[in-house]
Amino acid sequence: MPLTPSTSLSVSVIAPDLSGGGTTRVYLIANALQQMGCDVSVVGCQFAEQLYPIPPKNLKVKAVPAVRSLKYIANLKQLLANVEGQVIYAIKPRPTSFGTALLKKLMTKRPVILDIDDWEMSWFGGDAECYRPGPKQFMRDIVKTDGALRDPEHQLYLEWMENLVPQADSVTVTTQFLQQRFGGDYLPNGKDTEIFNPIHYNPEASRQKYGLSPYRVLMFPGTARPHKGLEDVLMALDQLNQSDLRLVMVGGRRPDSYEDVLFERWGRWLMKLPRFPIDEMAEVVSAAHVVVVPQRDRATAQAQFPLKLTDGMAMAKPIIATNVGDIPEILGDTGYIVASESPTQIAAKLTLIFQDLDQANQKGLRARARCVEHYSIHAMTKRLQAIFEQI
Repeated sequence: MPLTPSTSLSVSVIAPDLSGGGTTRVYLIANALQQMGCDVSVVGCQFAEQLYPIPPKNLKVKAVPAVRSLKYIANLKQLLANVEGQVIYAIKPRPTSFGTALLKKLMTKRPVILDIDDWEMSWFGGDAECYRPGPKQFMRDIVKTDGALRDPEHQLYLEWMENLVPQADSVTVTTQFLQQRFGGDYLPNGKDTEIFNPIHYNPEASRQKYGLSPYRVLMFPGTARPHKGLEDVLMALDQLNQSDLRLVMVGGRRPDSYEDVLFERWGRWLMKLPRFPIDEMAEVVSAAHVVVVPQRDRATAQAQFPLKLTDGMAMAKPIIATNVGDIPEILGDTGYIVASESPTQIAAKLTLIFQDLDQANQKGLRARARCVEHYSIHAMTKRLQAIFEQI
């Protein structure tokens, strides 16, 4: 079957969990495929009550309610039945996405593309921390009702999935770190720069709408995690000690109590906005004076392409980010780069930005131009077109 993208080519994009992390990448790829003229449907397990994030209105999304245990296997029949595309695009090498895709390939011989936007094993310590239990521990983990191996995303299963990456017909990756580890074609995150266009929004009106008018707003859209460096920004605010500065976290999940820890120690500098549908995030980001992406130098961060970068770039915001992973290459000379875990450097860049905000905003406009050229949905679509032609 020739795989030249056209209106007749259907693609099933499989999400690992439509209520959990990684789904924004699912929707980005689905959107880019639509721009190519493909008939796209998104399918995946839903392990929680609500979808997160809320999908764009123009996408067909089929969520299969599932249980985060080996009972998930009972949902496979329904999941597989909804994977109808001529091409299968699995997001993340997890059993719930890539495993499902490989099963469908065995049944139908349809080609499978695997997208890797994270190093899953880094969450468990990387290569040095493989799961190697003794016989008794293994039996407890698989037999007990709360046994670790009953979780379909246990590190053992993720390790198996990584070993199966060569079974994909094609692989796409978001960073150089992942490309060096898994090979594949480079497919950085894109942003819909028509929706994320500052000319459509009034920053002061947005700040008023979201209760941010009294403040100079540093914005972090996403889930708070230790490797994302929010503590370094908050320590910088301690150093500056200027009462109108606020770090505003937007949306994200609460996978643990880390967010509570931040509020307990630095509550005077922190504000939290709720989750918003993807289609509404541009207005929220318009309220920011500065977007912060202070990643710490960890394997997890090195493997990631932070979506917050393209949020800020597309909206022409001054961006403070660390020299971790691909960040310096993505920003070029259009952002403010600091060393990892350096609150003093963050404080200095904030001082520089607010001393001449007009000049900082000019740099933000250059960041938008760079985003349009290299990290827009249009640029992402062109890369995908070439990948499909190779298949």
